[in-house]
Amino acid sequence: MSIFRIAVNALGHADPDWLQPVTDQAALLAHVSNVYYTIPQTELSKRLVASSFAERVFSCNSGTEANEAAIKFSRKFQRFTHPEDKEVATSFIAFTNSFHGRTLGALALTSKEQYKTPFEPIMPGVTFLEYGNSQAATDLIRSGKIADVFVEPIQEEGGVHSATKEFLQSLRLACDAAGSLLVFDEVHIICGLGRSGNYGLWAFEAFGVTPDIMTVAKSLAGGLPIGVMLVTEKVAETIKYGDHGSIFAGNPLVCSAAIAVFDKVSKPSFLASVSSKGLYFKDLLVKKLGGNLHVKKVRGEGLIIGVELDVSASPLVDACCGSRLLILILTAGKGNVVPPLIIEEEEIGRAVEIMFHSLTTLD
Repeated sequence: MSIFRIAVNALGHADPDWLQPVTDQAALLAHVSNVYYTIPQTELSKRLVASSFAERVFSCNSGTEANEAAIKFSRKFQRFTHPEDKEVATSFIAFTNSFHGRTLGALALTSKEQYKTPFEPIMPGVTFLEYGNSQAATDLIRSGKIADVFVEPIQEEGGVHSATKEFLQSLRLACDAAGSLLVFDEVHIICGLGRSGNYGLWAFEAFGVTPDIMTVAKSLAGGLPIGVMLVTEKVAETIKYGDHGSIFAGNPLVCSAAIAVFDKVSKPSFLASVSSKGLYFKDLLVKKLGGNLHVKKVRGEGLIIGVELDVSASPLVDACCGSRLLILILTAGKGNVVPPLIIEEEEIGRAVEIMFHSLTTLD
């Protein structure tokens, strides 16, 4: 069992409900520019709109591209809504331990030290604030210089930390008052598409806070590259045809895969199973690992769980790998567990046993 390539293969490998439509589409039409109308892209967009706050969908190839599109759309929005102003808001807010992608623009919104590059100043005007600090964020948004606020409702790379409802509500209120846009990044941990265990598809639903833009990728196509940016009509109307594009975006093969994943994951019974398995997994980890002196905390939501240690997690990861269990280090001292959504309780039990017996490597 494995981490399924960092939260991508939500249905595992070769799931028959995924494989058949992908095979059928490959035999029909693998790729065509999204300049043209294709049924799979249209049908996927309809599903995404119907299941969320959004009224429009911009397709791309990855979460990074989705976040870069959000940067561009946000600045276009500010110019569109202030046509007579000589200067408009162009700055951004992101938060400590954030991760928004690996291209230059996305890296500028990322505060994690291992992703810093000499090219980060290519997008100036990014301010990092403490994750959860409502007052600092509100004060800065009120300055009128903020185009948008990027926030992950649940941070994975930052150590599996969940925002509070009050924090996200404060961001929403401040953005509304200042004319800034609120962007929810549900890409990296894919807390969207059922993983967060809140019986809904998207993490934002659990907080009662609606963003203006939401970026999604990772497991949406069940192992094929995809990204989407979901936006409200007020944001979409600021972009004209030809303002932004992506060569492989809306690819009919990938969209057919995404439809298969979406239709399976969105079933209430499937979402309920994710919630129950997430609770079982977390409780079992606490019970079996919590007594170890090196385990500081087990935390998470649904099937995104982090085990924080007081030492490097590398020996634990290596020992688990030797026992045919792959877990992931995203931060020194933190081992993250993001299994396929189809994992069974028996497999969860085996995984926890392997982790338990591997803890001896930390001494």
